[in-house]
Amino acid sequence: WVRGTNTFLPPDIAVQWAQPVPGTFHARACAVARRYAYVLLQSPVRPSVEAGRVGWVFHPLDGDAMRAAALHLLGEHDFTSFRASACQAKTPIKTLHRIAISQRRSAGEGSASCYWRFEFEGNAFLHHMVRNIMGCLIAIGQGAQPADWMAQVLAARSRDAAAPTFAPDGLYFLGPVYGPEWNLPTRTAAYDWLP
Repeated sequence: WVRGTNTFLPPDIAVQWAQPVPGTFHARACAVARRYAYVLLQSPVRPSVEAGRVGWVFHPLDGDAMRAAALHLLGEHDFTSFRASACQAKTPIKTLHRIAISQRRSAGEGSASCYWRFEFEGNAFLHHMVRNIMGCLIAIGQGAQPADWMAQVLAARSRDAAAPTFAPDGLYFLGPVYGPEWNLPTRTAAYDWLP
């Protein structure tokens, strides 16, 4: 069933698994959370093989500062400062459960390049919310703003208070999270291929 369905899907979309669910199941309404990842290449030279698949910065990033800034976003907040003008969500109040930031050095002795992976999990997201958060995290990581600036941006409830929207390259929807009552997989191989 999975391979047959994938025959009809575009190359960048693939069903990973399938199983029967009760008639009361609704893919969107039954989700208790959603997950996104943003993969970023930090390198003096723009990406080539990864072009279009990763975001890019050439200035070094401070992981500790970005992690400290991310803590201000956890919990239930009004995320208006991170909302695109075209957003159609009924409310800007969302709950972020987790933001994880990890770094992996590129292979090669003395390499100045590395990959950063930012994982976001929340009950729902606004239009461009992750990309707008990424813009702020990168400004903080590059030292343009202190970590506590994230709290000021959040409290401002104004898109003008935040950094510019970061590039879409590198943003991946990792999928929904369902409660244990549905007995659905929590991870697939597709979640783990990203650096």
